[in-house]
Amino acid sequence: MSDPVRVGLIGAGAVVQVAHLPVLKKLKNVQLAAICDVDLPKARALAERFSIRDVYDDIEDLLGHAEVDALLIATPNHLHEDHVLAALSANAHALVEKPLALSAASVQKLHRAAEKRGRVVMAGMTHRYRPDAQAVRSFVQNGELGEVESVRSSWHIARFARAALGWRQRRDEAGGGAMLDLGLTMLDLCFWLSGNPAPVRVSAALTKPKGDRGVEQSGNAYVVCENGVSIFVDVTWRHIGEGERFGVGLRGSKGTAGINPLHVWKELNGVPHDVSPTGSLSRESAFTASFRAQWAHFLAAIAGEAEAPPLSEHLTLLRVIEAIYKSAADGKDVSL
Repeated sequence: MSDPVRVGLIGAGAVVQVAHLPVLKKLKNVQLAAICDVDLPKARALAERFSIRDVYDDIEDLLGHAEVDALLIATPNHLHEDHVLAALSANAHALVEKPLALSAASVQKLHRAAEKRGRVVMAGMTHRYRPDAQAVRSFVQNGELGEVESVRSSWHIARFARAALGWRQRRDEAGGGAMLDLGLTMLDLCFWLSGNPAPVRVSAALTKPKGDRGVEQSGNAYVVCENGVSIFVDVTWRHIGEGERFGVGLRGSKGTAGINPLHVWKELNGVPHDVSPTGSLSRESAFTASFRAQWAHFLAAIAGEAEAPPLSEHLTLLRVIEAIYKSAADGKDVSL
């Protein structure tokens, strides 16, 4: 039996507490070796709760003293680039909460550094690993829905759920607001479900941020791709309504599909039929299942048993995000 992968955690915020640690604790081939956060008491409390041996308040101390094979990086956005480079310098693999970095140029830099070191760097796009998203993706890949023509998506979070945004409300630390926080995830899901078509034109509108350092609370973007696929994303931190709204709908030449809820329709002999999978999805929540599957993929990539998603896909996402902000600022389409 192979030795367990020694994982260090950089950041001890909500996503680490409610998603990553509960999943990691149940993985037999993982050893929780160390945790680091500027809030040392919080890091110590998590270390005690999840039996993590070493606790630090500085990433350099962790990399200099703890023995780790891989790092989970879940720090404020503006720190991701430096923390990935630090991990690579220590010969560690890295799973990074999105975004991988705050610019396309920085993603290119990290891509080159990862290739030079021969380490796996993976952006944490967990929604790809939702069971319903995986099901829709299989229908598309098998050609059962024909040629994908459009994908539309929305993610609306109620205002009260974002009352304590903290650094996410500050542009210099977050890099952007709702479009970067929610929109990046939805764009990735749309591109991935449709086979990663190359974007050629972007049009966007964002709410104006409050103050010079503020970020947008809502926005939408329309992306046209070279093969004719069109992608629409609508996001907000200020949803007023019953609960959170999250969903994706895909239209192909021979059928339609969507997630949350999962539904698939195909044309058979000229008649539409509901062919939605039933009974095949796990009782595990889509949230938990996505984090568990993502970690399984990352660990398999480290072991050389699977290919990590190419960082070129995240590079495309950041180029689209940059075009979205430029289109919104200039009030016109932006070509890529």
